[in-house]
Amino acid sequence: MRLAQFLAKRSVHGLFVVWGVITTAFLLRFIAPGSAISVVAPIDATPEMKRAIAHELGLNKPLYVQYVEYLGGLLQGDMGYSYISNTEASARILARLPATLELAFAGTIVAIVLSIPLGVVSATRRNTPADYGATLFSLLGISTPNFWLGIMLVLLFAVELNLFPTSRRPIGFDVAMASLLFEMEVNPLLTWLSHITLPAVALGTYFTALITRLTRSEMLDELGKMYINAVRAKGIPEVLVEYRHALRNALIPVITVLGLQLGSVVGGAVITESVFSWPGLGTLIINAVNARDWPIIQGSLVVIGSGFVIVNIVVDALYAHLNPEINNE
Repeated sequence: MRLAQFLAKRSVHGLFVVWGVITTAFLLRFIAPGSAISVVAPIDATPEMKRAIAHELGLNKPLYVQYVEYLGGLLQGDMGYSYISNTEASARILARLPATLELAFAGTIVAIVLSIPLGVVSATRRNTPADYGATLFSLLGISTPNFWLGIMLVLLFAVELNLFPTSRRPIGFDVAMASLLFEMEVNPLLTWLSHITLPAVALGTYFTALITRLTRSEMLDELGKMYINAVRAKGIPEVLVEYRHALRNALIPVITVLGLQLGSVVGGAVITESVFSWPGLGTLIINAVNARDWPIIQGSLVVIGSGFVIVNIVVDALYAHLNPEINNE
């Protein structure tokens, strides 16, 4: 099966997953206790007023009609109207999405930059202090909750040492890069880096520990295979053997986990954003849950679920590129 057919098959599977996410998000409003009408209506609202609100919100229609209308709205980019904030849900969600993506990608970059070299060093220096140090770091990283690490980073580097700010970041990466490229101003980029460093480290630490252990185990497996001995017999330098041959094959499962964990990083950003007052989807969802703002909750879940699917398709493409045998599955 060619790569295009393989990706088309994965895309069809992804559409069914997105449909399942949309259906689940829609049903949450009716499964959860309480009513959306009681949130919008005043405390002393009469039954007639509540019926009028239900009619305005479309909640008096049969469930299947509401479901079809909700699907139709999503196909047109309409996620509903938030009566709590008196704004379109899609506008609020899309306004917060870039900040969450900034944090998720920054945390992933921190994890990649640290984990893959640590995993390679740990595998190639087996049973040495470097290997023990990387293993200890992995154990601590997996065992440390993100929210606790975030609080500790704030107390140490922001409060005690005053090296980083504690308030929410005033500028996004897109604005910072535009200022750097077109206006030749470095200050906006430095400001953005100072605000995102601690959240990215807190979010990427667990990710770093996981990828370090995975890289180590995959490298050890590859270094023990026969083709590595054949490459060494040709007189190729050990550095090329390790990085050009063994690491390339070891990265295939690592890339898969990287893609899957990128979606988990977006989910884990909910708590991290709360600790650092990061203006992303995480804080938006928490505020929406507290206010029972269902259009915001449902729209955010749909966006996050769709992001999972897109990331998985991209990972499948990279996987198939590195290992063409996958195309035949």
